[in-house]
Amino acid sequence: MALLTSSIVSVSVGNYQKQLFSRVTSQRQTQTGTNGGWIHISDVLNSKGARSKTKSRSTMCSALNSESYEEPKQVWIWTENKQVMTTAVERGWNTLIFTSQNKDLADEWSSIALINPLFIGDGAILDSEKKKVASFSEISTPEQLQQLQPDDYEAKNVVISLPNWQVIPAENIIATFQGSQKTVFAISKTPSEAQLFLEALELGLGGVVLKVEDIEAVLELKNYLDRRNEARNLLGLSKATVTRVEIAGMGDRACVDLCSLMRPGEGLLVGSFARGLFLVHSECMESNYIASRPFRVNAGPVHSYVAVPGGKTSYLSELQTGKEVIVVDQSGKQRTAVVGRVKIEKRPLILVEAKLQQEPENQTFYSILLQNAETVGLVCPCQGTNKPTKTAIPVTSLKVGDEIMVRIQGGARHTGIEIQEFIFEK
Repeated sequence: MALLTSSIVSVSVGNYQKQLFSRVTSQRQTQTGTNGGWIHISDVLNSKGARSKTKSRSTMCSALNSESYEEPKQVWIWTENKQVMTTAVERGWNTLIFTSQNKDLADEWSSIALINPLFIGDGAILDSEKKKVASFSEISTPEQLQQLQPDDYEAKNVVISLPNWQVIPAENIIATFQGSQKTVFAISKTPSEAQLFLEALELGLGGVVLKVEDIEAVLELKNYLDRRNEARNLLGLSKATVTRVEIAGMGDRACVDLCSLMRPGEGLLVGSFARGLFLVHSECMESNYIASRPFRVNAGPVHSYVAVPGGKTSYLSELQTGKEVIVVDQSGKQRTAVVGRVKIEKRPLILVEAKLQQEPENQTFYSILLQNAETVGLVCPCQGTNKPTKTAIPVTSLKVGDEIMVRIQGGARHTGIEIQEFIFEK
């Protein structure tokens, strides 16, 4: 069996994440703990010479670096439950941690499943050949956290236990180990705790050790990571030509306000038919009519479909606080965002129809209804080197012959899931 160390990846910090550290430093306030208070992240950053930067709202809308790359997160399992072990291995997580007293259990499981057993001891985690795979330490006081240094650990993997778990220690650890080429794992006892470790400062730790005896915890964490991985894949978008623009009367339209900021070129995939969804631009652009709202997409009337994680669709009328949607940009890069609020109001509508450019013989038309307002726009294709001259066309300026971006997919749906079935919609 190959050594685990050969497959472990390091976590690097791109320019955006470095900017993020500075921005969060200037915004977060110190949290105090039971032992005199955790050291604030700014203390860690300032000790490395980091400088805080302030950014305007418009910069926040456009500064997200779409080229930053995130390494896959690692998951190790610590359990004595055979069902948990089986569930984890079936989902591709075959690195299991045992105490040195549980070597017999490790041998038993190795005989029935292809696992990579690791053994936790005093300050180290060893493989079956007693080679050091990771360093191990417990951080229980602010003083221990402040003294934490990457150079103190020989192994490329570092497993840290935080008995009195808080968000601030996780953030400080990320700041401390940035650029160190070491993968840091935190021991987590619940999927939600693991999720917070993997999302701290957006970059997150390199991995988690999930210490559980319940298979539902494994399933929940795997579902969360699948959604994260889905967001790293490019979504196929097609160029379409507008064939019809027409005033359509009044209707109940939904504004979808997200818990995330969007940058120029990003929006939601929405349409009257699931077979073709239009990329509706966010309100992150400044205008003469209204202030920028980079968290909002004026998505159209309540009957419309909207793309959500898992390759599914939802009706706009079904969205509510806490639901997730897919945010997509001009090049097809996607990410998951949480809905903070949905506002439904009666507004004048405009009908837009389009057909694919590359298939002139295909007479299938795709349509969308949107609020007839200057702040509502459809995303247009990138020009040449992925640096478009414009990101969106307001529906009030849209005309026949304009180019826009659409997502073509199966039209037959059952509770939002694509199915193979004949369907005719018009």
